[in-house]
Amino acid sequence: MGIFTRFMDIINSNINALLDKAEDPEKMIRLMMQEMEDTLVDLKSSCAAKIASRSRTVRDQADFQQKVTRWTERAQLAVEKGRDDLAREALIEKKEAQAGLDELNKELDHVNQIIDECKKNIILIEEKLQTVIVKHKALMRRGLEAKEKTKINKVMKSASGSGVMTRFGDLENRIERMESDAEVSGFGASNLESEFSKLEAGEDVDDELAELKKSVNKTKSE
Repeated sequence: MGIFTRFMDIINSNINALLDKAEDPEKMIRLMMQEMEDTLVDLKSSCAAKIASRSRTVRDQADFQQKVTRWTERAQLAVEKGRDDLAREALIEKKEAQAGLDELNKELDHVNQIIDECKKNIILIEEKLQTVIVKHKALMRRGLEAKEKTKINKVMKSASGSGVMTRFGDLENRIERMESDAEVSGFGASNLESEFSKLEAGEDVDDELAELKKSVNKTKSE
């Protein structure tokens, strides 16, 4: 058994209430749509059959109307010719044709009512179906948004996890170590440069001192 057993159940259904009670709203909506579409097919088929029946009734109605007219004219003709016996027979035929015509008129009225009701129900179900389609699209969008949100939350959680922080700390320590090594290597180069500068400066002082001594000794000897 489907969600709806008759098209009036669809028309009178409260879609929001049904979805609120459903464990799987998306599945519920898809079943609703399928049931409505199937009901529309059946209803349109029934309406088409009634329209075809009405067409046949209209043709039969025209035939009986012609019979009524023809027997009326014949009854008048028989009276004009003084043939009351024939006029009586013609009026009997006319009466039978009129009875058939009256029955067809009633049948046509009934068929027209059914067709009008079918058309109204088709419109109502189509409106309901459009409502369900809109809700299905909205539900699908919400589902996609929920999945995207879950995906983003997982990424953010992963990014803020201890593993990432530990790796970041290790990288920071490595950079600091590299900076320290560079600074230490710089200190070594400076000390070496300083020592050589001292040696070079010392040689200049010794040479100057020797020259000064020579000058003093030369002055004393004179």
